[in-house]
Amino acid sequence: MGLKQQVQAQFGANAAAYATSAVHAKGASLGRLVELVRPLPHWQVLDIATGAGHTAFTFAPHVAQVVAADLTAEMLGQTRQLAAAKELANVTVCLADAEELPFAGARFDLVTCRIAPHHFPDIGRFLSESVRVLRPGGLLAVVDNVVPGSRLRGKKADLLHAAGQYVNAFEKLRDPSHNRCLSLDEWAAAFATANCPLQHQETAQKAMDFDWWATRMQTTPETTTRLRAMLMQAPAPVLAFLTPQVSGDRITFHLMEAILIGSVNRNP
Repeated sequence: MGLKQQVQAQFGANAAAYATSAVHAKGASLGRLVELVRPLPHWQVLDIATGAGHTAFTFAPHVAQVVAADLTAEMLGQTRQLAAAKELANVTVCLADAEELPFAGARFDLVTCRIAPHHFPDIGRFLSESVRVLRPGGLLAVVDNVVPGSRLRGKKADLLHAAGQYVNAFEKLRDPSHNRCLSLDEWAAAFATANCPLQHQETAQKAMDFDWWATRMQTTPETTTRLRAMLMQAPAPVLAFLTPQVSGDRITFHLMEAILIGSVNRNP
């Protein structure tokens, strides 16, 4: 099974859980995105890999139209239901691959993509397609988990790269549809290559309850045990990044989320 088919299978089976997931529905990055982007009433917005539509719903009251696109039909079913319940008539849904968008060039003023790119096989293709459908000067706003890394060379950089690989392996064990989280340096380089240089970036930790994090993906007891061991017995750089804490039977840890905003550098 290819990665995109794994994504469809994994998220199709768990679509309802994403409709109510606090991390996705109420994450701090939603309000912060609106603050940073400052959407205008006439804007046309595309939300890629919309999931249950939470980012699309956040922007809908501020713009003319939002197209909520996703690879998984079950997710779009949740989006459609929630949009109707919220009476958001300017939200439409579209079945779409993030790397092969079915839209004409220069159609949108803003493209958003939140907590999804780590599932994409080809980040460069996703970025180039996003830039293609944006108008000159349009904004691309990406929110995703990031891992340690460095553009430098040397022992410290090697340790950061190894820590990033460990965190990605940890994530992939829990969710086989996970491909790879990038480091901040990798994101900056990828935006620049796509001719959409970063105008703003910021990061924030987000607390995760281990049991909820694992069971949301319906992991087996054996996999959950392995994940717990990977978390608690991680190398020092990984422990410093994930900061696991134990309180009785409860384990918590932190992931790092980045907000990345670029502007299309293209002549009309």
